[in-house]
Amino acid sequence: MLVPVATIPRYTRTAKVLHWLVALFILANLVIGLRMERFPGYSHKSPEWNSILFWHGSIGAVVLWLAVARIIWRMGHRPPPLPGSIPAWQAWIAHGVHGLLYLAMLVLPLAGYAHRVAGNHPVSFFGLWNWPDLFAPNESLRVLFGTIHVDLALALGALLILHLGAVLKHLVINRDGVAKRML
Repeated sequence: MLVPVATIPRYTRTAKVLHWLVALFILANLVIGLRMERFPGYSHKSPEWNSILFWHGSIGAVVLWLAVARIIWRMGHRPPPLPGSIPAWQAWIAHGVHGLLYLAMLVLPLAGYAHRVAGNHPVSFFGLWNWPDLFAPNESLRVLFGTIHVDLALALGALLILHLGAVLKHLVINRDGVAKRML
């Protein structure tokens, strides 16, 4: 059912800006992260490796802080309601996927940070400062947090595919205005 654009309740401008900034940084970091192990001249000691890790970690910190900003903003600004034509089970899944996306946006960068600290590596924010080491180096924790970080990145990728699939469904099949709320 085609919904007139003027009748679609929309997210606030701030919510849209935060959404698209987070999306941009997450996609950039997923691409960087997926390429890291296959980076030309790959070696944990090479300047190229350190450079790409520098950008990956710094962008991850930006994602974390933008996610926190989104959560704070959302606490005071309710999202527009879903149309009544959306079945309850689909609304439940949509809310669940959004909740998992927020969880991943918070935990994934923290796991990356913990992985680096546990490996006794400084964690820089775009060369402006180093984040504090909140615990002592520990090889077992390094491996654990590295595994969590990679597994969460893959889960985030799957959630993003699911999210984009739903967006396309609402744009192309349902044409119900749901996806246009964030455009």
